[in-house]
Amino acid sequence: MEFKHKPVMLEECIKGLDIKPDGIYVDGTLGGAGHSKEILKRLSKDGLLIGIDRDEDALQAAKKNLEDFQNVKFIKDNHDNIKQILEDIGIEKVDGILLDLGVSSYQLDERNRGFSYLGENELDMRMDKSQELSAKEVVNTYTEEKLANIIYEYGEERFSRQIAKNICEYRKKEEIQTTKQLVEIIEKSIPKSKQNDGHPAKRTFQAIRIEVNDEIKPLYNTIKACIDCLKPQGRLCVITFHSLEDRAVKNAMLDAKGKCTCPSDLPYCVCGAETLGNIITRKPIVASKEEQEENSRSKSAKLRIFEKK
Repeated sequence: MEFKHKPVMLEECIKGLDIKPDGIYVDGTLGGAGHSKEILKRLSKDGLLIGIDRDEDALQAAKKNLEDFQNVKFIKDNHDNIKQILEDIGIEKVDGILLDLGVSSYQLDERNRGFSYLGENELDMRMDKSQELSAKEVVNTYTEEKLANIIYEYGEERFSRQIAKNICEYRKKEEIQTTKQLVEIIEKSIPKSKQNDGHPAKRTFQAIRIEVNDEIKPLYNTIKACIDCLKPQGRLCVITFHSLEDRAVKNAMLDAKGKCTCPSDLPYCVCGAETLGNIITRKPIVASKEEQEENSRSKSAKLRIFEKK
């Protein structure tokens, strides 16, 4: 398929990875392979890119996009399992890892997957189509309270209680099967005067997608595992699109950096604080004004970079 979106913060990620031509790099969220293509262009024949995605369709699309490159290994798995993945292919440490979190542009473009609130498609939202939990199950079986909490926490939607109530009222009459049905319920739940910040279904769809794919809970441990997998001076670049994602990444990087707890008047550290490396980005990098105008997905993006000691 043809890709409609340029990868988010492409130049910033490439610069952040500080690519060595014969290094080993991991794209843990391969998607349509836009970032990976640029990494591969900078690798010699002795370099290697490992592309990981839990979405079989995305992997097939990435293979087509990268068919001109030989030094790439494709793996269907979840980046949360990075240590086991590398162990299984006999690689101990790598020079760089990139994670572009959230739904990929490839998945948004594939409307029939149910990630998009535009059009009418089956409610699905599974990044890995072999898993059981789908958006349809979340919307039709979760209690009103659980739905409201998810929509509020993961979507930061202030009308979450009304949306959850109306979902439960609707499903008493019939099962909610399509994205269009869900969008209509959401639109009726939010006062027209408050529907001026993008599409009214945007936040609820994000929340349900995060729940279906368990995107937040494992993230802190995933970041720590990625840092463990880096060689000295290896870089980890992580793009987040949600405040909860960004908080988990920031906390994991701060903990990996380590913090001295000694009183400030001591001439040297005696608390034994250990550091695994440094956070390169004192504040997260955000997309340029030009990129935000060209690609609306980049508006909420934040890039954090960690370098192993």
